Amino acid sequence: MHLARFPRVRLAHLPTPLEPLPRLSEALGIDLWIKRDDCTGLAGGGNKTRKLEFLLGDALEQGADTLVTQGAVQSNHVRQTAAAAAAHGLKCDIILEARTGSTAIDYLNNGNVLLDRLFGATLRTVPRDTDMVAELETTAQAVRALGGRPYVIPGGGSNAIGALGYVDCAREIVVQADELDLPVDHIVTATGSAGTHAGLVAGLAVMGADIPVLGIGVRAPKARQEANVLKLAQQTAALLGRPDAVTAQMVVADCDYVGEGYGLVDEAVIEALKLAARTDAILLDPVYTGKAMKGLIALARAGRFQAETVVFLHTGGAQGLFGYQGEIEGAL
Repeated sequence: MHLARFPRVRLAHLPTPLEPLPRLSEALGIDLWIKRDDCTGLAGGGNKTRKLEFLLGDALEQGADTLVTQGAVQSNHVRQTAAAAAAHGLKCDIILEARTGSTAIDYLNNGNVLLDRLFGATLRTVPRDTDMVAELETTAQAVRALGGRPYVIPGGGSNAIGALGYVDCAREIVVQADELDLPVDHIVTATGSAGTHAGLVAGLAVMGADIPVLGIGVRAPKARQEANVLKLAQQTAALLGRPDAVTAQMVVADCDYVGEGYGLVDEAVIEALKLAARTDAILLDPVYTGKAMKGLIALARAGRFQAETVVFLHTGGAQGLFGYQGEIEGAL
């Protein structure tokens, strides 16, 4: 697993900390640690920074002058892509999907959207359930028509190149755990566009590190999510020269905590946000880590992780809290 073979632009503050959560551990009755990928640094941090190191490396090697990507209105991926483009003198064309249907002023203009604009990205919004792959190509063609050289990044940065960032994170977790003499029994993370989950699974498999990864789904049903993660994990392992390393048994998603849908906040998500903040002062986001923590809390209280050491991968996104002020403030 020699990642130096792949073009890479260093964007992140690495390694991110691996820290205990003593008060939350006590509240849940498990040994809980946190991998702080909210501390990657770029534009406030988050998991997409690791992916963008390899995606931007590939873009620059191809001579691109414009990054083209898409996401939901309050997309963490879009924020970090806009920042990466700004930091390297590239243009950035963004397509935002009105995925949640929210018309709240904070959701449409604050949080990540405000930062997208601050970084100078060009934004346009399309309705929910738009064919985003087609929209990406339409935008890329428009860039080409003006003489530009676009590099298309899928939503979440989730292709095999982007997933290399979480192959590297898997290596980092194992190294840190070994240095701490910490036997990790489970890694828990949000799973959405699949790149983070797939990269972890592929990286651990290629290394031969027998640590199961549990993805807490934020959007798709279990069967679809697991199929998406498996396909991408196998593509990523193949990119690393180990096409047979990942098996279906390595991919597990629990999609019982999605609630009413992607980006929609419920009482249990708000309780998870509050518990993490008021025990170990951890800021989660309403869309990904809040739902992942909602699931982790429920599973821990049901006895799922008894006598186990669990690492919760914090994928960042607290900037999105400011887009959800109306939903959250009344519960505080």
